[in-house]
Amino acid sequence: MKLIKLDAIDSTNDFLKSMASKDEPENFTVVTAENQTKGKGQMGGKWKSEAGKNLIMSVLVKDFLFDNERVFDLSIVVSLAVSDVLKSLNIPDICIKWPNDILSYNKKLVGILIENTLKSDGRILSVVGIGINVNQTDYTEFPQASSLAVISGKSFDKEALAVLIVKKIQEIIELWRTESNALQERYVNSLFKKGIPMPFRNQNNQNFMGIIQGVSPIGRLQVLLEDDSVKEFEIKELKMLY
Repeated sequence: MKLIKLDAIDSTNDFLKSMASKDEPENFTVVTAENQTKGKGQMGGKWKSEAGKNLIMSVLVKDFLFDNERVFDLSIVVSLAVSDVLKSLNIPDICIKWPNDILSYNKKLVGILIENTLKSDGRILSVVGIGINVNQTDYTEFPQASSLAVISGKSFDKEALAVLIVKKIQEIIELWRTESNALQERYVNSLFKKGIPMPFRNQNNQNFMGIIQGVSPIGRLQVLLEDDSVKEFEIKELKMLY
């Protein structure tokens, strides 16, 4: 893998997308930054990170997605890859909060943002942005977040962590060719609060109870409602209250 290390940048995703639009970087090219001034989260949110303490990285993934209806497959791959690496580092109680936040003890450790570009020749290029709370310890402003250091009591080598994650993404992409169904099932079984009655809020600010059942092939969350119907939701259509 090719690793590009930056001191400060507005967004590693934007930097890598710009690179990919001008030339043809090798597959799994990685960009990291010590500080990111305009980090992006899901739905236009911002990803804030204390400079130098956390892993801010973007990975170029080519030749995996070939169908616009299956772009969520990469979200599954990356979520499982990051989860597996954190488990290998003995971070406890790891789960995936749909669609691709990684939690430990109900605290957010990882945010993932995947941006796909359809090329003129029909190929799909994906830039996978991953932000991991690694060595930061002050979360007074973000009570629902934590870090590897807080949870484990140890500090971590951010570059070594980036290498482990990219290797695991490559490994799961290879497995996907023959074991996609098993990997999708593992993703669903790893979902935060799956099968447990939970309060949600819809886009009209109305609260309701539901039970997470699974995820559709295009990435919609399937929730069992109180009238025994199962409804599918896009990310912008509901918020889990916990």
